[in-house]
Amino acid sequence: MKKTVLLVNAVVTLAVISCKKSTESGNKSIIKSDGSAPVLADNGKVDSTIHYETDVNGKKYIKTDYVYKATDGALVKVVFNYDEKTMSVRSNNKTFILNKVESKGNETTYEKMDMKATVKGDSLILDQGNNLIQLVKTKI
Repeated sequence: MKKTVLLVNAVVTLAVISCKKSTESGNKSIIKSDGSAPVLADNGKVDSTIHYETDVNGKKYIKTDYVYKATDGALVKVVFNYDEKTMSVRSNNKTFILNKVESKGNETTYEKMDMKATVKGDSLILDQGNNLIQLVKTKI
């Protein structure tokens, strides 16, 4: 009786141990995604206006807020929301939220009413009526 119980316990233990899988085992042909797939522009190409950062663990994430500097020295905070396809511009305690209209891969355009913003590389051009404001991304 004792031998039968020991034998059954041994079989059950082996079955449990052999059924466990480690996270590294399994189908090797499946590609794991780290969630940092590049954001595509409206034309299907990679949107080069979006900047990626790497955290301390080596994972990529999209950087969304920047400080731009105008030609007169004024600083402007710009926050991009890629989920809602908007851009907010904050200067002099006023915030303007613009909606994404078009993205060509190297240039993205945002508009709302009479205000238009064009992002190309490190530059941002705000066009509001007769005012044309050129901004450059800073490293603050």
